[in-house]
Amino acid sequence: MLRQDLPRIGPDSDEPRTQDELSQRGETGVDIQRELNRLEEMILDSPRIPLTRRTVIDEEQLLEQLDLIRLNLPNAFEEAEAIIREKEELLLQAEQYAHKMIEAASQRAAQILDETGIVRQAKQEAQQLWQMVQQECEAAQEQTLAEIERMHREAQQELEELRAKAIAEANAIQNGADDYAEKMLNSIEQHLNEMLRVVRNGRQQLQPGESPLPTQKTSPIPPFPRQSSQTPPKK
Repeated sequence: MLRQDLPRIGPDSDEPRTQDELSQRGETGVDIQRELNRLEEMILDSPRIPLTRRTVIDEEQLLEQLDLIRLNLPNAFEEAEAIIREKEELLLQAEQYAHKMIEAASQRAAQILDETGIVRQAKQEAQQLWQMVQQECEAAQEQTLAEIERMHREAQQELEELRAKAIAEANAIQNGADDYAEKMLNSIEQHLNEMLRVVRNGRQQLQPGESPLPTQKTSPIPPFPRQSSQTPPKK
């Protein structure tokens, strides 16, 4: 069915109408749609037979227009095929680009997973290291407390030994002082007895007829014993 709304081109148009005119103007391509419109114009502009639906058409002009369209149909097909090939190439390029993008995204996702695994492993190693350090600190603390307790016991034992030794030395000094006092008292007693004998002898000499008392030898006063101030070396 012929379309009535398409733009019409009159016979006085400057557009080429035949293949020879196209060759003379140096044009190599023909718009098939435009030539079909011209064919439609030829039919619509042809005179009609009154009281009928028939039209009188110039056979030669119609055949030339049909030949023009027929000759240029392969070019139109080639252009259509070229457009289709170009479209397919564009689709192929788009598909290849999409594959590359998907592959890059997959590689990036794998890299992110690897990095996540590395981070997870680093966290685990840090946790293990922290636990190891904490255990070592607890062991060192326990060892330090045990060492302090041992030193405390040794100091307590040494203090007890020094206390016992001091008590023993004090007792020894006390015993020595008692012995010295005993000796001093004995010596004083001897001196007093000697002085009493001298007094009695003097009185007897003053009174004739009495014999003098025998002289007793007195022992010297012994020195006070001193304890050594040196302390034995610590064990």
